[in-house]
Amino acid sequence: MKFTIYQESRIGQRRNNQDRIAHCYSRDALLMVLADGMGGHLHGEVAAQITVQYLTEHFQREARPHLDDPLQFLGSGLANAHNAILDYAVERDLPDAPRTTCVACIIQDNLAYWAHVGDSRLYLLRDRRIHTRTRDHSRVQMMVDDGLITEEQALHHPARNRVYACLGGDLSPQIEFSRKTPLLAGDTIVICSDGFWSPLGNEALVQGYARGSVMAMTPQLMDTAEKLGGEGQDNLSVVAVTWEDDYSGDPTTMTIETQTMPLNAHTTLMEGFDKARLRDTELTDDDIERAIAEIRNAINKFSK
Repeated sequence: MKFTIYQESRIGQRRNNQDRIAHCYSRDALLMVLADGMGGHLHGEVAAQITVQYLTEHFQREARPHLDDPLQFLGSGLANAHNAILDYAVERDLPDAPRTTCVACIIQDNLAYWAHVGDSRLYLLRDRRIHTRTRDHSRVQMMVDDGLITEEQALHHPARNRVYACLGGDLSPQIEFSRKTPLLAGDTIVICSDGFWSPLGNEALVQGYARGSVMAMTPQLMDTAEKLGGEGQDNLSVVAVTWEDDYSGDPTTMTIETQTMPLNAHTTLMEGFDKARLRDTELTDDDIERAIAEIRNAINKFSK
């Protein structure tokens, strides 16, 4: 595999960053995952952290170096992450389970597979246009589908943040899966939270990535989204990868090549808990350490 990948998460104008992102790759497979937590006082962060951490560790166990069935991996991983969130809520005696959206993508054998729940999105960009993108599990998206409002009106609709599907919460998750999608050299896949795609809109996102590499353009697009979001800017997070099987050898693109990796090796970059990501002064270092331990306990119950 040859690819260029960049990920970044920012707090925006919120007190805490409830987004979590990660990517992990073996010699033959790549995982990208993003979760956007919902709920106050650490619980949204916990749901997102459980989801991203579970999927990443699940990938490390199963991708040796490839996955037998990427869609089955995504389905079982998201279902078990959902159950781990519920278990966390039971152990803490919470009145409501924490919740999170999620979008996750596997690339293997030049094929992409993805699954999502909620309004975190995946875009597949090809030839300077949107080849495909996920459909939001939101009431506003349903209004667009029914012809009641336009895509442009949806970006500013007061109910744009209301989702009807998530991990955690009281209902079983409604996970939507892609078909296996062949990738061409130069394709770019972007997974992102609504704090990124909503201020930008589709056109600005496509035009941005058409101007340069994911390494150069993602930070610029993050800056633009923050500026457009203003005082109400949500957390914003992105993992973007450009597939480069016909890479020409230009070292400035920071392309990752996995051919020489050992069969059972993995490389992971994952966002986690740290005080710098939190503006809530009521949370102490002990609170964070305790949450990390409880997350580990919840994940372990659903790990093989």
